[in-house]
Amino acid sequence: MTIMSIAGFDPSGGAGVLNDIKTFHALNVYGTGVITALTAQNVKRLDDILPVNCEFIEKQIDIILEEENILYAKTGVLYSSNIIKTVARKVDEYQLNIVVDPVMATGTGGLLSKKDIANSLKKYLLPLAKLTTPNIFEAEILSGIEINTESDAMEAAHIIGELCNVVVTGGHLKGNDVFYDGNIHILTGELMESQNTHGSGCTYSAATTAYLYKGCNLKEALIKAGEFTRNSIKQGYKGTLNQFWNLKECK
Repeated sequence: MTIMSIAGFDPSGGAGVLNDIKTFHALNVYGTGVITALTAQNVKRLDDILPVNCEFIEKQIDIILEEENILYAKTGVLYSSNIIKTVARKVDEYQLNIVVDPVMATGTGGLLSKKDIANSLKKYLLPLAKLTTPNIFEAEILSGIEINTESDAMEAAHIIGELCNVVVTGGHLKGNDVFYDGNIHILTGELMESQNTHGSGCTYSAATTAYLYKGCNLKEALIKAGEFTRNSIKQGYKGTLNQFWNLKECK
């Protein structure tokens, strides 16, 4: 039971590949990690980012898949258009079922990508994706729609949904997520007052990937991932691994 994260390295352990692998393991799935960028950050601020050479990203993917039969993967920080093209080529080559977390900035506003990557995501990677999981900020960039209401999020989801299935995560929309798979679904959540939200988007997309691998359909995976993420936020740094003992398997 092995899946892959293709994402950045957060030395605080709260986001990126480290978060993804902890989430995979909490859901009883073995995680492998391909590093796309190194960051100097903590849970409060991003100081710097150093993208990894495209050829080396490619080598990481190839060497893992030389040994492991991986069917599901997720992406996080893909700093540049060239990195997006490299990852898309490998996703196509290995026929990976990919969940794209279109990370563009930290929750505190630090940029984690070049400003022009949205077009590259839409052109090269999203058409290959099983699902993308933008937050409000990312959905605005991908759709060109300013999102102030749930109706705005629905409109944005329709636009992004022309490329792949999409869930617009609703941390700023009363906690509800807007899921579009050809039809609109409102996945009920809750707004949470917490200081433990660093990396919550990574947790959500990683948990969704794990649940898809375990046999859930898209809607079921998203509902379970939402519950998992909320519990992680409530429990803070102890939350992810502590949940291992309280898992509900897919039907």
